[in-house]
Amino acid sequence: MGASDHTLTSIEICAGAGGQAIGLHQAGFRHLALVEIDQHAAATLRRNIGHRDGWEFEREFCDIIQNDVNDFKPLVQLDKPLGHLRGRLKRGMLGLLAGGVPCPPFSHAGKQLGKDDERDLFPRMLDLVDELYPQAVMIENVRGIKDDKFSDYRDWVIARLQGGRAKDPQTGIERDFKGAGYKVCGWNVLEASDFGVPQLRPRAILVAIRTDVLGDSVFQWPEPRPDVVTVRAALGESMQARYQPYLDQGGDIGAQAKAVLDNWKEKSNAIAPTLVGGSKKHGGADLGPSRAKAAWGHLAVNALGVANSPDEVERKRSRDRDLFRKPGPMLTVAQAAIIQGFPPEWDFEGDREVEKNGKTAQYRQVGNAFPPPVARAVGEAIAKVLLAAGPDTQGTFEAGR
Repeated sequence: MGASDHTLTSIEICAGAGGQAIGLHQAGFRHLALVEIDQHAAATLRRNIGHRDGWEFEREFCDIIQNDVNDFKPLVQLDKPLGHLRGRLKRGMLGLLAGGVPCPPFSHAGKQLGKDDERDLFPRMLDLVDELYPQAVMIENVRGIKDDKFSDYRDWVIARLQGGRAKDPQTGIERDFKGAGYKVCGWNVLEASDFGVPQLRPRAILVAIRTDVLGDSVFQWPEPRPDVVTVRAALGESMQARYQPYLDQGGDIGAQAKAVLDNWKEKSNAIAPTLVGGSKKHGGADLGPSRAKAAWGHLAVNALGVANSPDEVERKRSRDRDLFRKPGPMLTVAQAAIIQGFPPEWDFEGDREVEKNGKTAQYRQVGNAFPPPVARAVGEAIAKVLLAAGPDTQGTFEAGR
């Protein structure tokens, strides 16, 4: 990587099925590694990056690592990036370290154990910041982390990055932290529906930029879009296609299809509730808890499960279940992905040997994802700062220790 090369590189932990990776890619970042522990999500990343147009850099230079992030050693472990970096990744080289660390420790739907939850990966994320010393850091989580009960924890995260006094979450003792050489530019809650996602999905996002990179610049958070995308606008084409074979048949089945489709069109001109991915420990796929199911019902969507894809409906004899129940149609995995902001062409892998589990695994990847349009908006704001700083800041390998 020569001195004039200012490719915006990134590494993402807890990458899931690629929601954040897609958005950051659209913002101009090129991934050196995507780390994800779930086998199905990692397979989704490999499948799409393996053949999607525009992902040629990642096909050549990005390691997709299916493993626990606690075992991730970026300075010694990466292989494919060697061709781009012309050697091992060194401290200070990376443009952006990003991650949607697991939300259960802070989710309103869980027990909100915070630091006492074994799934809390904030400490590992901060250790990786120390190891990599990237130009910028982006951390995504649920809105619940902004609750008052987690104020001490947030103060500790900020102190680890930019210095200051905070209570150590392990000892409970207040002390001064030196910091890692960053300016925390905010820990803001962004609403996905403000960025073209047809869903109410507030996410808490922390952005920190290295002080030598930020300089006198000011990081500008992205502004909401003026237009709102509704469920009807997002799914109108695909929903019409699902009913069209029955409309074409005419007769009683055609009349039934028209009635259900017209009802859906009338009621779906609104924003969807938050999609919920669910836990591997509990049941199959559905669109969320009781309140969410009721909200989907107001949109004439049956939220009690996920529909088979259109080419599977007749083979699995699921027409009545998927399309003609009184509450309305169930969403397919592909339609849920559109509600989450994924591009329509993004495919999701599941367990091919167990069809039910395959669909459930696919839907959970969608439901747990970070909406790509939100990641893109924040990524573009970060990229603006990094590009303005120029490539020289990538050469500061040892500063900030």
